[in-house]
Amino acid sequence: MRSSHKHRGYWAFIGHRLSGIALAIFLPAHFYVLAMALDEARLDHFLKLAEMPAMKVGEWGLVLLLSLHMFFGLRLLALELLPWSSTRDARISWIGWGFAASMVIGLVFVAGVI
Repeated sequence: MRSSHKHRGYWAFIGHRLSGIALAIFLPAHFYVLAMALDEARLDHFLKLAEMPAMKVGEWGLVLLLSLHMFFGLRLLALELLPWSSTRDARISWIGWGFAASMVIGLVFVAGVI
């Protein structure tokens, strides 16, 4: 493994890109389910499926992906737009804070679901 691949910035980059791809794949399914709301019987059937534990895990994963993508995107904006965020310590701390905030949001979601 190259030394650049061991850097936290590289893994933040990978996390941001993969979460964006996963969310882009999810969006058509989300719009399909929204379209189901027009037919009450189909929506009721889907809502019964949504109560399954596997779906709850999927919802948690989605919330985690959304928050991860948001915080790592904010990190990129800060790196580009804020002059004080260009120091190495600031870049590393943004990664840690973004990851920690995503985990907290995921845990809050799980606590609300259970």
